[in-house]
Amino acid sequence: MSNSSRLAPILLALVAALALGACGSSSKKKEKFAYVERPVEQLYQDAARAMERKRFDDAIELFGEVERQHPYSPWARRATLMKAFSQYRQNDYEEAITSLDSFIQLHPGNKDAPYAYYLKAMCFYEQIRDVGRDQDFTNNAVQALNDVVRRYPQSEYARDARLKLDLTLDHLAGKELTIGRYYQRQGKHIAAINRYKYVINNYQTTGHSEEALYRLVEANLQIGLIEEARSAAAVLGYNYPGSEWYADAYNALRKHGLLEPGSKPQRSAKEIRELEKREKKNAEKGVKEAPRPVVEPPSDNPFGDSLDNPLSKPDSPQ
Repeated sequence: MSNSSRLAPILLALVAALALGACGSSSKKKEKFAYVERPVEQLYQDAARAMERKRFDDAIELFGEVERQHPYSPWARRATLMKAFSQYRQNDYEEAITSLDSFIQLHPGNKDAPYAYYLKAMCFYEQIRDVGRDQDFTNNAVQALNDVVRRYPQSEYARDARLKLDLTLDHLAGKELTIGRYYQRQGKHIAAINRYKYVINNYQTTGHSEEALYRLVEANLQIGLIEEARSAAAVLGYNYPGSEWYADAYNALRKHGLLEPGSKPQRSAKEIRELEKREKKNAEKGVKEAPRPVVEPPSDNPFGDSLDNPLSKPDSPQ
């Protein structure tokens, strides 16, 4: 008998053993969440406990079972949102957004809809990339945060959404400014100027508008557009009279011989600080300023005060 003939039975046995092992492993995995109809309260409690213990994979599966086995129960509505929260905690943002869209579509008037919109916004917000990369997530975050503010302006989620919206817009402005500076270094001044103007027109409330005005002065001077440079410098001086960017713009105009004889910056940074000190002292002597509202961070509980206990019985269907 040849060696190959003797090895054939051994190889067949090994293949069979491996196949049985694979089947055993697969069957064990399936048995963990096999479809066994259970009372909805028990299923939900098991899912909630898994989530509390940060076993989010188990929680996602069990909340899914609540939806599958009891789709018309009020528990299913809550399970959809809890599953989305667990997916979010797992950084599985795409699946979380899918679950949240399903909840919003099926229960638009539910008392927890504001949180669903907010959590969807956070799924985009936490995926924002640095300014050197594509900004699709940033644009989606702006839209989702605006949805929260527009739909639920008085909610606790709207307050936090407004703060994050400011940061998101600042990020987008930084992206435009970065591209503008790149074009300027490459000698593509018109393209750079268009980017700077876009920042000024669309992101006026961000911290980047100040630099954009200075870059506009700089780029216009480089291609000989004197009046445009003067106009941008005037706007910069009017809005940011004590800033370093205004001082740089003033010096740039001076170096090009474009200042009127005897002219000087509208106000130095030192003068601005002295003025602020005087105003502060006057305010302390007179009427005190109203305290700023304290913005609390959003609760870890995805349902707010109405659902503090995830094991409590849900309300009747809406």
